[in-house]
Amino acid sequence: MLSLENITNTIHEWLNATMNPSLALLSEFVIIGICAIALFAMLGLSLVLMERKVAAFMQLRLGPNRVGPFGIFQTVADTLKLMMKEGLTPDGADKFLFNLAPFIVMIAAMMLLAPIAFARGFQIWDINIGVLFLSAVSSVSVIGILMAGWASNNKYSFLGAMRSGAQIVSYELSAGLSIITIVILTGSLQISDIVNSQENGWWIFKGHIPVIISFITFLIAITAETNRAPFDLPEAESELTAGFHTEYSGMKFALFFLSEYINIFIACAVGATLFFGGWMPFHIGNWEAFNHIMDYIPSSIWFMGKTFFLIFLLMWFRWTFPRLRVDQLLNLEWKYLLPISMINLLAVTLMAIMGWHF
Repeated sequence: MLSLENITNTIHEWLNATMNPSLALLSEFVIIGICAIALFAMLGLSLVLMERKVAAFMQLRLGPNRVGPFGIFQTVADTLKLMMKEGLTPDGADKFLFNLAPFIVMIAAMMLLAPIAFARGFQIWDINIGVLFLSAVSSVSVIGILMAGWASNNKYSFLGAMRSGAQIVSYELSAGLSIITIVILTGSLQISDIVNSQENGWWIFKGHIPVIISFITFLIAITAETNRAPFDLPEAESELTAGFHTEYSGMKFALFFLSEYINIFIACAVGATLFFGGWMPFHIGNWEAFNHIMDYIPSSIWFMGKTFFLIFLLMWFRWTFPRLRVDQLLNLEWKYLLPISMINLLAVTLMAIMGWHF
């Protein structure tokens, strides 16, 4: 199977051959940091353009089509505009917390990249509690949102932050229970083990109806956790102007805007890893010839294809369903999704004990 593993091994061997181990390790950290920042920039540009094109497709219009061929440089122009805008801080704001909040949100998003396997052998940190690490660090971003809303000294920002806190804390339960179903079937919290367990078939296929229910629940939960429509109440423009980032401008606003799309990518990458095998090609049991053909497609292409398919689904939701009210949003979680997830978890546990999955 083609992979990026050889590239990482070559760089590692060259650094250790040309410098002492401590300096080689530091150099690797710097390279990883630069690659993560470059990935953030590329994802921000591409996902915003994709959002606009998907919206145009759903609404039977063209979308961006003026700046560059097919409008591909529209997001670059928007980025330059944000970089030139002045970053203002309101007089009544807590200046330290106001300026710190966007960086906390971005740092949390950057930390979430660590355990994700982008390709075979292409992973920053294959920690043995990778799924737990993702669940724990993803909860930190809500602190930045609450901090931004409170420090802005704006009632609309504060209300948006409170909505976001209630929404994220609520839907984390269903998302966590959906993730636990795959952990039970796999028997490991390590991302590499979860991917390897799907070598003879993705869990979405060999886990029967309980895993399909878990996937649907996970999809709804990550839509709410990333503040995406129809769960975009923390940023409801018709009610709260722009929600928790109403008072932000310039690059601080750009950091919030970028972190939203980075979180969408990470959430969909986690979904692709848990339910669709991550970088693992599509294999069917003992069909050796078919599986061998699938292995010719690079593992990075498999991973990105699955991830962007899930991103497309989230964008489809945004331009299809109307926004819910706050009471409807919380009722959906506490009265429907959470009980369904708990019963489904028991069904998956029984299925794993009895060995009823493929």
